[in-house]
Amino acid sequence: MDVELKPLNDTEWPQSVAALREGFAGRLNVYRTMAHHPALLAAWAPLREHVVRQRAMSDQQSEAVILRTGYHMQSSYEWAHHVSRGRAVGMSEERIASLAGPLEGMAPEDRILARAVDELVEDARLLASTRRDVIRLIGPEGMFDLMATVGFYSVLGFIANSLDVPLDDDVAAELQSRPAP
Repeated sequence: MDVELKPLNDTEWPQSVAALREGFAGRLNVYRTMAHHPALLAAWAPLREHVVRQRAMSDQQSEAVILRTGYHMQSSYEWAHHVSRGRAVGMSEERIASLAGPLEGMAPEDRILARAVDELVEDARLLASTRRDVIRLIGPEGMFDLMATVGFYSVLGFIANSLDVPLDDDVAAELQSRPAP
């Protein structure tokens, strides 16, 4: 039996997480898809608040980590959304594009962040030298937030990729008029 789990519309939305529909969860198809599991979505909300809003990285550092994670996840959904977010926080097209390429083609700060993402995704650990560089750049709390961000967006990539979550209309329209690098 093939089960299709599409993003839930407002009339299908579970009552147990009704308050989340008016916030972050109702705005994105990945969360409208996660709403098929209301308990997970409810548990997800506090972690999302920290990873997205309360983290120890700057907006651009966070977007660099998310873009590199999306690249590794081969998640067109996450990549597209964070091209849009990266642009919104002032990242250049060249910088965004570099995050899908070799470390040597990146600015020094992005190279440190991307190397950390690469090690976490490929080896499930940070090498001591990378850990030192990350802590020098963003501090110990930033290092933990970087790891949490990679894990958080990997899960979203799993959902988006496994369930073919459609790109949200506003991001699709933006990329139609201004394609991703």
